[in-house]
This record gives sequence, structure tokens and C-alpha cells, in this order.
Amino acid sequence: MKLVKKRFSELSAEELFEIYKLRVAVFVVEQACPYQEVDDADKDAYHVFLRDEDGIQAYLRVLPKGVTMEEVAIGRVIALKRGCGMGRKIMQEGIDTAQTVFGAEIIAIEAQSYAKGFYEKLGFVQVSEEFLEDGIPHIKMIRRS
Repeated sequence: MKLVKKRFSELSAEELFEIYKLRVAVFVVEQACPYQEVDDADKDAYHVFLRDEDGIQAYLRVLPKGVTMEEVAIGRVIALKRGCGMGRKIMQEGIDTAQTVFGAEIIAIEAQSYAKGFYEKLGFVQVSEEFLEDGIPHIKMIRRS
């Protein structure tokens, strides 16, 4: 498994296509949630992913302060294989990127509510009431360094 961390401008057309194809497949099609998945925040993000010979297996983006949230943020978290540690691995890489690239002391996420326990194991704590984002229950969580 190869780890890749790139700014938007460093992504090849093929990598960007694969990222968008994966994100739309999971967040729009699988979750039956029509929304504008591709957004301008991608241009400011670091795109972090794990790939093997079959393609991208886990992905997330890390955003600087003020792009989508007041804090440095991690979003669009995907791990295709569940229960094998890939989600934890990609999140650890996202946390590392947030801290080393953006100097984050606080990292924010808007987590789907069902995943609260997963993020708590990584040091995130819930800081909001549950809210609907595109019809799916979410909570804001933060992690302090």
C-alpha cells in the first residue's frame, strides 16, 4: 500500500478522476445523497490517499483554517475495506498532515453520527448537537494536539 499526499495542483488528471469517482460512488450513490460533492474547497486541500494495484483504497482531504470550518479540517474520509485498520491509518495520516503542513493544534471534523466511536478512538470529542448535513445526521468533533 502506497501513501500519497498532494496538493490539488500536484494531482495528475488520472488521480483527480479516481478521487472524484470514488467520492461520488460513496457519498452520492452509495449513501443515496444527491449534493454537490465536488467543491471549490478541493483546490485548497491536501489530498491524502492509500493506493494499491487496484487503485485508491482510502482517502481524505485536509483543509486549512477558514476554508470549510474555523479550524483546520479533515473531511471526505473513505476507507473501502472496513474492519482492517485502513480507516485508522488514513485518519492518522490526515492528522499528521494537518499538524505538519498547517500547524494545526485543533483539528475539526463533521462526522456522520454513526462513526462517533471511531473518531473518539483517535482523540476527537463531540462539540455540537447532532445536525443534518444533506439529510444525514452529523456531529462536529474536534481533536486537540
